[in-house]
Amino acid sequence: MSEKDKELECGCGCGCDHDHEEEMDTMFLTLDDDTEVECGILGVFEVEGKEYIALLPITDETVLIYEYKEEGEEIELGLIESDEEFDKVSEAFYALYDEEEEEE
Repeated sequence: MSEKDKELECGCGCGCDHDHEEEMDTMFLTLDDDTEVECGILGVFEVEGKEYIALLPITDETVLIYEYKEEGEEIELGLIESDEEFDKVSEAFYALYDEEEEEE
């Protein structure tokens, strides 16, 4: 193996120079104007007995949070209507996110 090959070896045996950080699962979100946005799924979490999902659009750095329901293979996202509920859910998400950042 040449020096260059050793530099490109990533440790997985594929002999490439790519980064093996865990890839994020994605889903497509359809907006009100029928455009589709690909979003990374940051996580599903529970607040006061309800599940929520945090999404990160691939082309943006703004976290989107929706109410989350899963019925079999169907996923249903709902808007968070009240400011009070949104504040609670946002605080819970950022608390979880901060915990994960500290663990890394």
